[in-house]
Order: sequence, then C-alpha cells, then structure tokens
Amino acid sequence: MTLAIEAVTVRYGETIAVDQVTLTVATGEVLALVGPSGCGKSTLLRTIAGLVQPVSGQIVWQGRDITQVPTHQRGIGLMFQDHALFTHRSVADNIAFGLKMAGASTSRQHERTHELLEMVGLAGFGGRSVEGLSGGEAQRVALARALAPKPELLLLDEPLASLDRARRIELNAELARLLHELRQTSVYVTHDQDEAFSVADQVGVMHGGRLLRSGSPAEVWRDPQSELVARFVGHEAIIERDGQRFAVRPDAVALVPPGDRPADGSYAGTVTACAFQGDRYGLLIEVDGQQWRVFSADPSVVGSQVKLTLRPDMLSPLIG
Repeated sequence: MTLAIEAVTVRYGETIAVDQVTLTVATGEVLALVGPSGCGKSTLLRTIAGLVQPVSGQIVWQGRDITQVPTHQRGIGLMFQDHALFTHRSVADNIAFGLKMAGASTSRQHERTHELLEMVGLAGFGGRSVEGLSGGEAQRVALARALAPKPELLLLDEPLASLDRARRIELNAELARLLHELRQTSVYVTHDQDEAFSVADQVGVMHGGRLLRSGSPAEVWRDPQSELVARFVGHEAIIERDGQRFAVRPDAVALVPPGDRPADGSYAGTVTACAFQGDRYGLLIEVDGQQWRVFSADPSVVGSQVKLTLRPDMLSPLIG
C-alpha cells in the first residue's frame, strides 16, 4: 500500500476536526473524500500534505512515517479550488515553475511544459497570460503545474468547485481519464457525490470529523450502512420492515402503471416534483411524510397520486 492514514486526529483548540480516521490508498488509486462542508475532509487532505499537524496518528507514505516531514520534502503535488496561479507570468511559466525550483534544465522545462499543455488540452496556450483564461482553462493550467514534477502523490482540494456545472462535468471527466491513464495515486476532496463517484476508485464519506464509510463507489451506493451516508448519496427514504431499517435506493422503486393492480405491500404517494434528466425523468414522491426519489421513463403530473412497489433485493439495510 502506498499511502496509509493511521488513526489520525486533528484538533483546532477544543474542536475535533478529524477524529481517528484510518484509510489506505493503493498505488495508482484515486481516493475521493466526500461529505458536507465542515466534515473534516479538507483538513485531512491538508494533514496528508503536511500543512496541518495531527495531535495523534500517523501519515505513512511508502512504508515511511512522514507525519513530521515538511511539505516540500514529501514529493507531492497540490491543486486547490482557487488554483493560485501567478497572474504576472505566462501559462508556460506557471506550469514550469516547480520544475525551475527543482533545478530542471531549460530544455527539460520546455519539453515537459509542451507535453503537459497537450495532455490537458491547452496546446498553443503557453505564451498566453493567465489573466485572460476562463475558469476551466485556469484549472487546467493548475493541474498541469501540479503534475509537472511528476509527483508520486497528487492532492486535489475541491478543484472544480468554482466552475459552472457544464465546465465542472467536462473537466471532471477529463480529470478522471488523466488520473487513471497516468496511474496517478491521488486524494481528491469534494462535496459533490457525483463528482467523487465518477473519478474515484475508492470513496470515503466523512461527517463530523469521522469516517463513516469507505469502499468503491458501487459499494457505497449499494450498501451505505448508515442513515447519514445513505442520505448523502441520495437515498432519502428510510423504511422499516420486520424490525430492520432500510435505505430506499431510487433504482429499487418502480411506479405501478395506471390501471394495473398493485401488488401486496405497495406504497401510495403524491408526486411533488418531476424533472427531465436527459434519458429519464427524476421524480420526488411524498410517501408517509418522506420524499422518495424515483426514476421513470415517463413524466408524471405534480400532485397526482401514484402507487409504488419495491424490489426487496435492492433495499440497503442500515446498521447505524
């Protein structure tokens, strides 16, 4: 295992920001840390970077305890939401900055900068001023700068949060492709579950400084284990059957076609919202005071009464 986070706790005064978190990230794997604002995910990333010191626990990198090692000696690349580019320098100078500080030759700086501009889709942008770049272009430059020294570990803190939805989706897909093509060991922090699920091999869901659930995106989606994680990944409805609580996944719910006789154990609800989502409709249906999220091939009229059936094999049992 390349990166091991071992029982790490971080305090700010009396406030526990990260509480006994343990995680491992294998070589070439992308770990996404997700959760609501203030859950401790960015603090944990900054602890891995050496920008924050834990009060207990260890950060182990390739078998070596680096908890006390200065940031600049950890061999990591950093990419943040605000991208922090040098506005008085060109795109190429920004990308080459780390290489120059590391003593790379001028020819190596030019070669690597050209390679990275091609890689992030900005060929021909080297001579431009960063002040004239769009938000998406600036983030591409920030990514190229972070990758320039070929870091063994890349840390990304909400790298797409400042972009509009269309650019965020586009750059997220490119990031996922690049990180996996390069087999770049990475820790990626985001509050957006869709962003996390699309880029990550492993997802860690945090709340209140604690790690509530970790696993592959599919594992976390199908088996959130706790109500907090279930609600975070979009399983808003919670039901109880035979003394066991379950999270109701949207793909576990089916609308009973009008005129059909519902099966035993069906549910009645009222459509409260209907939105077209490209290849399907997303519905919100109020059932017993809860909002159930349902996908359907056809639209439904807001306010209409509907019947729902559940696939028991697709319900997610909750243990906490």
